[in-house]
Amino acid sequence: MKVLVIGNGAREHALAWKLAASPRVTALYVAPGNPGTAQVADNVAIDVMNFDAIEKFAKSNQIGLVVIGPEDPLAAGLADRLTAAG
Repeated sequence: MKVLVIGNGAREHALAWKLAASPRVTALYVAPGNPGTAQVADNVAIDVMNFDAIEKFAKSNQIGLVVIGPEDPLAAGLADRLTAAG
């Protein structure tokens, strides 16, 4: 399964580190990521509040799971938007 983690902090690094250990994860991306996440995933230069770009990336890369770390995009409805987009 291809996974996208949203965020660039220590929380997202811990999430990416643990997800990278799963044999079910075939590709792991972090947007925008940080130097720590780059050690276990591919960082993608997308702002956490750029919902259009996140949705486009998820669709074009056939992302099966999106993990949203920061509260701001979560509270602003990113999960609902991605769910509606399929």
